[in-house]
Amino acid sequence: MAKKTTMFCCTSCGHENQKWLGRCPGCSEWNTLEEVSAVPARRKATKTGALSPVALNEIPALSEERFVTAINEFDRVLGGGMVSGSVVLLGGDPGIGKSTLLLQATARLAAKTNVLYASGEESLRQLKMRADRLDINQSFQTAAITDLDILLETVNTVKPSVLVVDSVQSIYRGEIGGVPGSVSQVREVTGELVRMAKESNIAVFLVGHVTKEGAMAGPRLLEHMVDCVLYLEGDRYQSFRILRGVKNRFGSTNEIGVFLMESEGLKEVSNPSHLFITQNREQAPGAVITASIEGTRPLLVEIQSLVAPTYYPSPRRTSSGIDLNRVALVLAVLEKHAGISFFGLDTFVNVVGGVRLFEPTADLALALSLTSSLKGESLNGDTVVVGEMGLTGEIRPVSRIRQRFNEAAKLGFKRLILPEANRAELKKDSNEFNNFQLIGVGSIKEAIKASFLKRL
Repeated sequence: MAKKTTMFCCTSCGHENQKWLGRCPGCSEWNTLEEVSAVPARRKATKTGALSPVALNEIPALSEERFVTAINEFDRVLGGGMVSGSVVLLGGDPGIGKSTLLLQATARLAAKTNVLYASGEESLRQLKMRADRLDINQSFQTAAITDLDILLETVNTVKPSVLVVDSVQSIYRGEIGGVPGSVSQVREVTGELVRMAKESNIAVFLVGHVTKEGAMAGPRLLEHMVDCVLYLEGDRYQSFRILRGVKNRFGSTNEIGVFLMESEGLKEVSNPSHLFITQNREQAPGAVITASIEGTRPLLVEIQSLVAPTYYPSPRRTSSGIDLNRVALVLAVLEKHAGISFFGLDTFVNVVGGVRLFEPTADLALALSLTSSLKGESLNGDTVVVGEMGLTGEIRPVSRIRQRFNEAAKLGFKRLILPEANRAELKKDSNEFNNFQLIGVGSIKEAIKASFLKRL
């Protein structure tokens, strides 16, 4: 019988240590080391001796087999479909729609291939009730399983092409110490499922819980073990959901898919720009439209700012959808190079629809939004603003300007404020700007002067 060993594992990064420490040596987080009992995994040796390596050019080339779910937004984030033998980890807040999305995808896949849906959190009767609510009529194999060994035996019996495990934190192995969802259990379960997927060429979907900070629960190693990591994001008080890819070995990263949560389940949004901008083009002061690139998709979003006097000693700085440090940087540049002071003023920034902007190309739009709210001046309602702002106040060119321009033109906008270098690039490429006004700017002062309906 294998001898049990005790170690301490970090719940944040997965670092292992022989004794307890207050601070993890791996990630420097405090009070994250938990005691776990580890048992060496039981493996049957199939061959003795060392494994002979194979030259890369001697490996037979195989066509890439993908399982298409026919949910276009889902397939877009996956890179064109689920690759055979790969493992996809889907995370998100409780009640955001992870199980709903995978149940809908499973029903679509079941029409083409053999699928097994293993539920560790719901009974089969509860699963059937949810399928009826979503109006799913396609039949596929289901099982309510929480034991890893039984799950692996069931997979060997059913031999599915696609396996869905909901969720990985609910599956456990009896010989491993710790409760289901602990670091040691999640690591062991995920490792076995990844090994099974590679050896049996089965596509595996894993549902994962997230912590209160929004990171995937369990050891950080979990995201490194799988082939694709997806996050389903959104505000529970709004109906839209954003599926974001943060890791994908077989497709583009940072791709997004947009859905609407309705009573019949998640519905695709083919043109999300309409969802994230105000339909009334007569914008109020503080509202600016910018063109962002999410993966391969151009997306028009609206940035709104509110600048108001405060009666407290310390003004408030809050931001939703844009990093607060980025907002502080833009405020500092405006004060230093444009002479606009925000001293003694509360500043609130929001991206409409709950979209999160990571691109620095939204800097210029954010700066004009803050200035617009402070001065009470609104931009022309047909204006889109793009540009990255440097610390010296210059406006730097952005990438893929053609895609941003096409998206703005498609939605009927007539005016684009952009870096001067990008304006020259567009003018050189074609002459299709007869009904479109391109305003090139080189500094934040030029942008402010050219943006508003009347001089500030």
